[in-house]
Amino acid sequence: MARNVEFNEEEAIQKAMEVFWEKGYNGTSLRDLTDAMKINSSSLYNTIGDKSELYLRCITHYTDLRKKDLQQRMSSKKPAFEILVEYINDAIKVITDGRNGCMAIKAAFEVGANNKKVKAILKNDSEYADQFLTSLIKKAMDEGHLSDEEDPKLIADYFISTWTGWYESYIIHKDADKIRKMGQYFIRQISK
Repeated sequence: MARNVEFNEEEAIQKAMEVFWEKGYNGTSLRDLTDAMKINSSSLYNTIGDKSELYLRCITHYTDLRKKDLQQRMSSKKPAFEILVEYINDAIKVITDGRNGCMAIKAAFEVGANNKKVKAILKNDSEYADQFLTSLIKKAMDEGHLSDEEDPKLIADYFISTWTGWYESYIIHKDADKIRKMGQYFIRQISK
């Protein structure tokens, strides 16, 4: 008779996500995952599946966390421009805090181009972030904190691509001050 697997799957996914986030998909071994999750490989295969399936679950978990964060930000009673500036500054902290950066960007560059399932998860995440930013920018315009002469969707798209560029710059130069200055420059540009 098979032994019942007893572990908290949500906690195990969180721990596996942290390993993938740090090491990437290709740099993470099955042993790294089972050690972090505190389960054996047969329990992994019996409950979640293989490394690829676990990675999909981890990317989904990561993007779900980001979605919850954006929902909390949007439900704030603060002015939209203040929420936007906090979001930009938090994005800068994610890039420069010395941890692992953005798991979604890492996944996009490492496996997103060749893995349709990962690409679909990341595309949904990106579209949600784009909707969040577009809505927030439009609200800031309506509140009179941003010029309404620009297209909110274009500004949102520009920010998302700019943020990815900041991430690349930080990886190459490790210059946190440079990233912070670019962030403040971006804020000044949209504030005109």
